[in-house]
Amino acid sequence: MKSIYTLLFLIFLISCQSKTEETDELLEARISRIENGLQPNLQIEGDSIPNYNINDRLKELGIPGVSIAILNDGKIEWAKGYGMADSTENRLVSTETMFLAGSISKPVAAIRAHQLAEEGKIHLDSNVNTYLTSWKLPDNDYTTNEKVTTRRILNHTAGLTVWGFPGYDKGDTIPTVPEVLDGKGNTDSVRVYKEPGESWMYSGGGYTIMQLMITDLEGKSFPEIMQTNVLDPLGMTKSTFENPLPENYHSIAATGYRADGKEVEGKWPIYPEMAAAGLWTTPSQLILWAKEIQKIQQSGEDGLLKASTVNEMLTPGMNNHGLGPGVSEHTYGHGGADEGFRANLVAWKEKPIAVVIMVNSDNGSIMQEIMLSLTKEYDLPGVEPQKRSIIKKTEEQRMVYIGKYTIPERGEVSIEIKDEGLEVIPDFTDGSLYILPETDSTYFDSSNGSYFNFTFENEKVVGFKFGSIEANKIE
Repeated sequence: MKSIYTLLFLIFLISCQSKTEETDELLEARISRIENGLQPNLQIEGDSIPNYNINDRLKELGIPGVSIAILNDGKIEWAKGYGMADSTENRLVSTETMFLAGSISKPVAAIRAHQLAEEGKIHLDSNVNTYLTSWKLPDNDYTTNEKVTTRRILNHTAGLTVWGFPGYDKGDTIPTVPEVLDGKGNTDSVRVYKEPGESWMYSGGGYTIMQLMITDLEGKSFPEIMQTNVLDPLGMTKSTFENPLPENYHSIAATGYRADGKEVEGKWPIYPEMAAAGLWTTPSQLILWAKEIQKIQQSGEDGLLKASTVNEMLTPGMNNHGLGPGVSEHTYGHGGADEGFRANLVAWKEKPIAVVIMVNSDNGSIMQEIMLSLTKEYDLPGVEPQKRSIIKKTEEQRMVYIGKYTIPERGEVSIEIKDEGLEVIPDFTDGSLYILPETDSTYFDSSNGSYFNFTFENEKVVGFKFGSIEANKIE
C-alpha cells in the first residue's frame, strides 16, 4: 500500500513539474514576441510598419538601457532589464537597477496627502497656508477670492508657476525647499499667477509646496515620512526619496545620459524637490503602487487608502488629471522626465494589468514602442500609435510657407523647402525639424507626428502654432 502512495505522489510531482515547464515556456514565448514586436509610434498611411528587436532598437536610438515590469492579476508576471546601466563601468541593467522616476514621484507622494486627509489632519479644500509653518505662499490679487488648496495642487489647478525642475549637479549648493520656492535655486519662485481653480497648468512647484506642507505637519524629513507611511507599506522597501542618493545605493543606480550619449554631470542629478521629481526606484518596485491602487479600484475594498479616496483620486478633472495620477478612458498613471532619465507607469481600469518602463536617457522614445508591443500582446485598449497621412504638394505650392517667423521671448525661426516637405530652423537652438504636409494648413513633425499648424489671412500664411508655441511671420 505504501508503494502505491509513493507512486501516486511521484506522478503528482511530475504532473506539477510538467505544468510549470509549460507555463514557463508560454511566458518565454510571450516575452519573445514583445521583445521582437516593437513598432514605431509614428505610422504613415501607406508605409509598411516595421517590427524592431528591443536590443537592436536601443542601439539604433542611442539609448543605453531600459527596464520593464509587468503586473498581471496582482502579481509581477515578468520583469527584465536590457542594455547598460553604466557604459563606462560596463554594468548591465538588471531588475535591481534603480532609476529616477521623475514626475511619477507625484502620484506616489500624493498617497501621503490623501492619508493625511483621511486622518483628519488636513482638508483637501482648505488653504495650504493653514498647514504651512516654516514658509507661507504669498497672497496676491489672484488669491483674493480663491485659495491654493491641496486638492488644486494635486490636480494642477492651483494657478502656480514652475512646471518642472532641472535638478542639481554633484558639488552644487543644494537649496532648502523654502529657498526653492522663493526662487533662490535654479528655477523661478513658485507663486500664484492666475486665480486658483480657473484652469489647468502643470506645476511641479505646487507639489513642492505640498512636500513642505507635509514636513511642516509631521516634523520629520520627507524621505522618512514617505518611507514609513507609503513606500514600506507598499512593499517598496528598496526605493527612496532621499536626495542626494545615499552612497549605499550607488552601485545599483543607473547612470543618466543625455540624448547625445554623454553622461549627466555626476552620473545623476539631485532633486531637493522630492515630491515632484525625486523618487529612486525600479520598475518592479514602482509597479507596487499600481498593484495597490488597482486592487482598491477594482475590488472596491479599502487598502492603504480608502476605496472612496481612490475613486476620488482617479476621477478625471481638468485636462484629464486626477488627484495625483493622470486619468484617461481606459487607464491611469503618470510619465516621468528627470535629467538623463525617462519613465512611464500605466495601469488599466478594466483589466488587472499594469506596466512600468524606465530608461536612463533623455531620449525616451523606445518606451512608447515597447508599449505598443505590450498592449498588442495583452490585447489592451487605450494605447495607440500616431497615425498620419501625407498629401503631395509641389515645391511651388510649398513656397507660401517659406520665410522668417518670430516667437516672442525666444527668437526667430526660418522655414525652407526640403525634400517632400519643409525644414523648420530655429536660431535659438541647435537642430531643425523636418515637417510633412497632411492638409493645406497642417504639417507634422516627421520624427514624432506632432502637429504644426499654419495660420492664414487672405490666403497668405501669417504664422504657425506648434504645441504651446505661437509664431508670427515677419518676412
